[in-house]
Amino acid sequence: MKEIVVISGKGGTGKTSIVASFAALADKKVLADCDVDAADLHLVLNPRIEYREDFSGGKKARILDDECVACDRCIEECRFDAIHYPVSTDGKDAQTPQINPIFCEGCGVCLRVCPAEAIAFEDAVNGEWYTSTTNYGYMVHARLGFAEGNSGKLVTIVRREAKKIAERDGLDYIIVDGSPGIGCPVIASVTGSDLVLIVTEPTLSGKHDLARVAELTAHFRIPALVCVNKWDLNPEVTEEIETDAKQRGVRVAGRVRYDNAITKAQIMKTSVVEYTGGAVSKDIKTVWRNVIYALG
Repeated sequence: MKEIVVISGKGGTGKTSIVASFAALADKKVLADCDVDAADLHLVLNPRIEYREDFSGGKKARILDDECVACDRCIEECRFDAIHYPVSTDGKDAQTPQINPIFCEGCGVCLRVCPAEAIAFEDAVNGEWYTSTTNYGYMVHARLGFAEGNSGKLVTIVRREAKKIAERDGLDYIIVDGSPGIGCPVIASVTGSDLVLIVTEPTLSGKHDLARVAELTAHFRIPALVCVNKWDLNPEVTEEIETDAKQRGVRVAGRVRYDNAITKAQIMKTSVVEYTGGAVSKDIKTVWRNVIYALG
């Protein structure tokens, strides 16, 4: 069983479209969408949810009105300005302060300073994760709530559940749509994987982003390949990116040309390799063959 993670230096490079095509091309695989902050693989693969579970990545504080002595220590110490006396609607002053759950970061300072032990510190539901079926097999994906954190922990859960399915069914591949950038969700997406495919664009920012992601994979000693999407929009920068990648020890998996068929395939909720047998599909098939070859 091999785990392939597709990432990018920023969002919008086309990695999800490539993952969707890999889903159609690969045999005996399970899919994992680890871009939990802005998941969109489900928009193409149209999964049917079979199991869902709440995700708790942290805690939230709540004031126990019957225990509170209104000393205001929590208000004084909360650096997130999350605790206030509620505005009265009946002309009567509120007896105890309240905690705004949107502003509360779950740091626990109020719990520490409260002399009356009037703070409840409870698990917070930050999102959901799902096991679904698609036309290409099983898919594990998730949704993080608005303005919620701890996405790295949720990514780890998604990868863990995908691995369970792969081991249970004797699958050959785990194909992961990873998070963009180099932050915690990306680290959680790539650590322990067998191969990373970096999707970038032929722009100066794409060249810079590739360098950052390549440094990340080198730090964790994970073999990496690069694919330049929409390469024909700027062939000169494409050459620069591929040269720079080779100097960093990142092999070139191939190039994918710009083609409106990719957008049309997204609208039809299908992969581009199924939507058209044209040149862009041949490009992606070449990238997939090189990924498999690199895995040995």
